[in-house]
Amino acid sequence: MNGADTPAPVPSAEVAPDAPDPYVPAPDSGAGLLEVRDLSVVFGSGTKAVRAVRGASFALRAGECLAIVGESGSGKSATARALVGLAGARARTSASVLTLDGTDLMSLTDRGWRRIRGREVGLVLQAALVALDPLRRVGQEIAEPLRVHRTVPAEQVDGRVRELLTVVGVPEPELRAAQRPGQLSGGLRQRALIASAIACGPRVVIADEPTTALDVTVQAQILDLLAGLKAAGTAVLLISHDLAVVARLADRIAVMKDGRFVEQGPAAEVLRAPRHPYTRLLLDAVPGSRRRTATGKTGGRGEAGADRPVVVEARGLVKRFRRPAGQGTFTAVDGVSFTLRAGETLGVVGESGSGKTTLARMVLGLTAPDAGAVELDGAPWSALDERRRRVLRGRMQTVYQDPLSSFDPRHTVRRLLGHALRAAGEPGGRAARERIAELLHQVGLDPALGARRPAELSGGQQQRVAIARALATRPRTVVCDEPVSALDVSVAAQVLDLFTELQAELGMSYLFISHHLGVIREVSDRVLVMKDGRVVESGDVDTVFDHPRHPYTRALLAAVPRLDAAGPG
Repeated sequence: MNGADTPAPVPSAEVAPDAPDPYVPAPDSGAGLLEVRDLSVVFGSGTKAVRAVRGASFALRAGECLAIVGESGSGKSATARALVGLAGARARTSASVLTLDGTDLMSLTDRGWRRIRGREVGLVLQAALVALDPLRRVGQEIAEPLRVHRTVPAEQVDGRVRELLTVVGVPEPELRAAQRPGQLSGGLRQRALIASAIACGPRVVIADEPTTALDVTVQAQILDLLAGLKAAGTAVLLISHDLAVVARLADRIAVMKDGRFVEQGPAAEVLRAPRHPYTRLLLDAVPGSRRRTATGKTGGRGEAGADRPVVVEARGLVKRFRRPAGQGTFTAVDGVSFTLRAGETLGVVGESGSGKTTLARMVLGLTAPDAGAVELDGAPWSALDERRRRVLRGRMQTVYQDPLSSFDPRHTVRRLLGHALRAAGEPGGRAARERIAELLHQVGLDPALGARRPAELSGGQQQRVAIARALATRPRTVVCDEPVSALDVSVAAQVLDLFTELQAELGMSYLFISHHLGVIREVSDRVLVMKDGRVVESGDVDTVFDHPRHPYTRALLAAVPRLDAAGPG
């Protein structure tokens, strides 16, 4: 990793403390349930030492939410883990004050930390599927802290588990307790993780990116749940890279960059009148807060491009899948039709399970429709056998949510792009090297990065390489399936700008799939709103977003985090 995604190495761990930032007031001594002064976390030693956290100070009161906001590598998660003694074996943690209700956490042994974790402080991680044991039933996972800390008699544990699942809004708690994490949706897994974190009634809950990559309505439900905990007197430390998300819950916000707090204050003040340039950068990058105009666009918005040729047409697409254990079938996509014109962006929005990705796979020719057809450039596409479709694949490419999983980790960027060029029938040798350098320049990367492997790149760089690979075949159409949902807001903004610039330069068309309505509004000319496999509303993006007709569209828009929703300050 490099760039803004990781803190820079320092010559030595023994570095003088950073001067306090003028936008970070000193917290009142003795004012918080959790008090932190001059927290530092250093990984490694000598010339390879990395100061992940550099002198962070804050106080957190009962019934209050403090949000720590910053990009990947800013030190947010290292801070959160240090507060529960989980910074890691290679980490050196120091603080002049680190107390929980007067208890000195810096003096705790491993045994002492185990008494604190779960009982006094609950930790909610981002990736619930990873954080929950995939081989254990959900009920067993939630029961573990109850059994370890013996907060209820053994015979009452099962009842308490069902009660906790009910509290966090999980339907059919008895059924869900008997299931494994892989059998639950992302939102239900995250709720189960929160149930486990609050099982013993901790006074502090640390939630590290608890809503990243969740649907907007599920995200709103999780934030409402955390708000309920706060209202009941629990202190909440919310970690996020998205200022619009924290606006809904936070009383105070601390903005972190390169391991330091660069601004801290009441949520309303930070969001409405940011003082530090980095805070302003994060606010400006929130999708939907910066509207792209038609100026310079190849296709124009809405009907402006109606006279352009159709590059993709879908008619009455249907796809059914068999349910497990002989429980019949379900319809993932049900009669979807649309046209995509040259130089246009058609957004497809909807929650998980709405059929977006299945629709994309049928458009790409990776999944055969059970009914209906797709045409590419006015000729049959879905009806072709794969042998005939293969020679045409260069016309349509795709960019996925997680580029790293689509790369061979053993190959350099140069080799990955070389494979794409050979598949497109491009010449090799010097011509290929020049084309690879051109592709990297086109997506805003230094050609020198061609010598690196994907894991050595930042998330934004990886996605740019994925876009360069898609461009290798000179496609007319690109299917983008959640291409920025896992990126920091500022990196996502850069990638969205890149998509816009490439469209203006090359005249490509995008089928742009996302659950993030702010992203869809920013990039799209027209939009399809999908629910349960069907299109429930479609039209010009401004018309649909400003004057939604379908109740589901209105519900999605109502759940979108807004920067003007800052809590009490």
